[in-house]
Amino acid sequence: MSIRYDKLFALLKKRGHTATYWLRQQGVHAATVSKLRKNERVNTDTIERLCALLNCQPGDIMEYVDGNEDTAAEREKHIANQIQSE
Repeated sequence: MSIRYDKLFALLKKRGHTATYWLRQQGVHAATVSKLRKNERVNTDTIERLCALLNCQPGDIMEYVDGNEDTAAEREKHIANQIQSE
């Protein structure tokens, strides 16, 4: 995995949204939410829709990371850092 969506979930949390519930309420399919949580590939239409819903830029909800950082512990640490820095 080289694209992470941790910033999306940090942004939703910062704005006071329960991520999965809010995304589903906005019409984002459950399979897409699952892909985002697992940092799997989603199409650019999904990225465009999320940016429109959140009034943000793609870099606000996703980032490229080196594959060497891809352990569960690193992911949790990264999410915590994202939330603290915002």
